[in-house]
Amino acid sequence: MENFIYHNPTELIFGKGQIVHLKDKVDKYGKNVLLVYGGGSIKKTGLYDKILSLLGEKGAKVSELSGVEPNPRLSTVNKGISLCKSEKIDWILAVGGGSVIDAAKAVAVGAVYEGDVWDFYTRKAVPQNALPLGTVLTLAATGSEMNRGSVITNWETQQKHGGSTTFPSFSILDPENTFSVPKDQTIYGICDMMSHVFEQYFSHTPNIPLQTRIAESILLTVIENAEKAIENPHDYDARANLMYSATMALNGTLPVGVVTDWATHSIEHAVSAVYDIPHGGGLAIIFPNWMKYVYKENVDRFKRFAIQVWGVDPAGKSDDEIAQEGIAKTSEFFKRIGAPTRLADYKIGDEKIEEMAQKAVPFGPIGNFKKLQAEDVAEILRMSL
Repeated sequence: MENFIYHNPTELIFGKGQIVHLKDKVDKYGKNVLLVYGGGSIKKTGLYDKILSLLGEKGAKVSELSGVEPNPRLSTVNKGISLCKSEKIDWILAVGGGSVIDAAKAVAVGAVYEGDVWDFYTRKAVPQNALPLGTVLTLAATGSEMNRGSVITNWETQQKHGGSTTFPSFSILDPENTFSVPKDQTIYGICDMMSHVFEQYFSHTPNIPLQTRIAESILLTVIENAEKAIENPHDYDARANLMYSATMALNGTLPVGVVTDWATHSIEHAVSAVYDIPHGGGLAIIFPNWMKYVYKENVDRFKRFAIQVWGVDPAGKSDDEIAQEGIAKTSEFFKRIGAPTRLADYKIGDEKIEEMAQKAVPFGPIGNFKKLQAEDVAEILRMSL
């Protein structure tokens, strides 16, 4: 196990009706609030009105940044930064899924920075301060509600990068707010949370039994509840288990003392920077092919994955056969829940493979399980066609 320092300051407020705690936050953080949300689904569900009512009871003044895209754009972030400065915003409330929260994080750090917020995503600067940020989560997927990561797309340059920005001060997670999530978004969220675990599970770091077992338990919980939530969107327990699994998958618990990977996310970011596809869908396509490409770097790890997560019977099989069966079961699961399996599902061919491969490695080789150069990325993308 590697040395580590673990700190997560986000207050997690979980369960039915917990939105009432929003009123306390006005007293704590101030009356000038920037409400950030996406395409307007929160208005259809009544959540928007409920939030405005609760904030109104405390005399809050609410400015709005709406229309945050599924792959949040830098241009939208800059609109939010301008609002924060012109309206003298005290704190930000993001209501939505990971895209909305990621955009709000970028606004929070950009509002108190003299330079271009894109500097934080191109490794030219590191955030030192941020406006306070709260979230009301409506989609179980990214874990952005309890980490400091943020992914933003610069559509003008067709670049999509992640940056380390700011932790939410608090996050309100009510599984009932995910009941109305469309089927495809539920599926993408499942693929996303599982992919986050994969990025941290496939590691060469020795002697990490606790981190390994926690990762496996998250995957097993997702697998057990995924189809329940898809078949019955109002299954509170299934939605709750998925919601907490997504949070635990990326709140800093799994990578302590572990050398993690993250190559597949870099590859998907390059694909969606060019084609603007759903992040979870892209991961469902690329991850099994990354697995096929790298598994021989540590067959034992993939053997354990196959047995412990997918219940592969090892009797009479070589380690290599067991590992490959686990990878196959991963693909089968994504297909069974309705996720895309090929880039062709998004009408993506081989025309821009070299371009995407270069975009995946803007700062040099990616990944730690196997260091990938642009030519490796191109091969994984060809496997994914």
